[in-house]
Amino acid sequence: MSFDWKSIVKTVAPMLGTALGGPFGGIAGAAIAKALGTPDANPDTLSAAIQNATPDQLVAIKKIEDDFAAQMAQMGFADTEALEKIAADDRDSARKREIAVKDKTPAAGFYIITVGFFVLLVAMMFLPIPEANKAVLYVMVGSLGTAWVGCTNYYYGKSSTDPVKDHMLYNSTPTEAK
Repeated sequence: MSFDWKSIVKTVAPMLGTALGGPFGGIAGAAIAKALGTPDANPDTLSAAIQNATPDQLVAIKKIEDDFAAQMAQMGFADTEALEKIAADDRDSARKREIAVKDKTPAAGFYIITVGFFVLLVAMMFLPIPEANKAVLYVMVGSLGTAWVGCTNYYYGKSSTDPVKDHMLYNSTPTEAK
């Protein structure tokens, strides 16, 4: 199971966490990167920084949350519900557009990404990878995996999870199997 850093952010700073999943994700990511002192707002960088965050850094995220909430309020978005509505409306309009236009490009892209991702995974299992190419290949697999998850969420929906439960499970100690 991969580390769900966005759930941690949503627990510590609900408005920032909500914004990460919508059109203000870039602004929210930049704010979080600033609070953590990371060089950029790349999701992998933020994930690693959140996973290793100190209590002081989590407090800094909460402080940035207050500044972000004020910035969003000035733009007319007073709370997390307003941001969630924007993200939901964004997805809804994209789906309505696809129904109205009947454009096959998004579906073709989904199939190409799916085939490419799984062909690459199978190839990695059975073919030797030259040492010089491993880093680039791993980045490519990660990018294709992220794209595939995004496509899957678009076509099949994304289930919401409880960030508190996720955080508790992440911090729990597994028991021995009997």
